[in-house]
Amino acid sequence: MAKKKTAKKRMATAAKMNVGMDVPSLFRINVEVGDLNQAVEFYGRLLGLDGRKQAGSRCYFTCGPVTLQVVDVSSVGKPHPAPKALYFTVKDLDAVFARAKALGCLARDDVHGVSSSTISVRPWGERSFYVEDLWQNPLCFVEAGTVYPG
Repeated sequence: MAKKKTAKKRMATAAKMNVGMDVPSLFRINVEVGDLNQAVEFYGRLLGLDGRKQAGSRCYFTCGPVTLQVVDVSSVGKPHPAPKALYFTVKDLDAVFARAKALGCLARDDVHGVSSSTISVRPWGERSFYVEDLWQNPLCFVEAGTVYPG
């Protein structure tokens, strides 16, 4: 319980410090892929969402206040994987896990000595699992209510 109070206290302090400031808001994350149609199918099934194809070989998936922009870069080169995992919070972690398992995209590495391909409670308290898309973009799904704000 002390951890929760400490995290809440830090968030409140940070919020007070930002009052009146023009704080940037993250609104779009970009991932590069090598086949847009395949990526739209993959992300649509994994996220349980319909994407919106856009001009410029891209598709948008609305993920709360942030849009996931999937961009096909195959006409100019090889996709670069995202440098670190993109984190999604979901209400029904088990349903997303089942979709990820059906897609065969569960990650194969360990996170703090525990397989990232299983739903686990991480040392920082988040209940999560990791996947990797066909272009090696790492993704993490975290159960709502367990998100650790730092």
